Amino acid sequence: MTEDKSVKKVSSKTSPKGEMGQKYLADGKSVSMRLWDGEEPGEPKPEERRDYETVGYVVSGRAELHIEGQMVLLEPGDSWLVPKGASHTYKILDPFTAVEATSPPAEVHGRDES
Repeated sequence: MTEDKSVKKVSSKTSPKGEMGQKYLADGKSVSMRLWDGEEPGEPKPEERRDYETVGYVVSGRAELHIEGQMVLLEPGDSWLVPKGASHTYKILDPFTAVEATSPPAEVHGRDES
């Protein structure tokens, strides 16, 4: 069996955008990245349970992550985990930029869309 050793580069300036405003970055067979760039404050996102695990890193801004009855304040330099199947929502407090990785890739088979 031959392993895929190809290199992939994705520019956030031209990457595809999802329905929720996320920009899709590099992806592989078992993990993908996406960028939330300058998300504006507003009402909390709808509460969801997703069929993938998410880890993220805050570049700028602040948000509340509400997960399984707990609230975590996310600020620049913080990272977080949302386990697969966990009930969660985000409330953006200040213009928010973050990078997330999902496993398996969120955009495959419509996992990323409501």
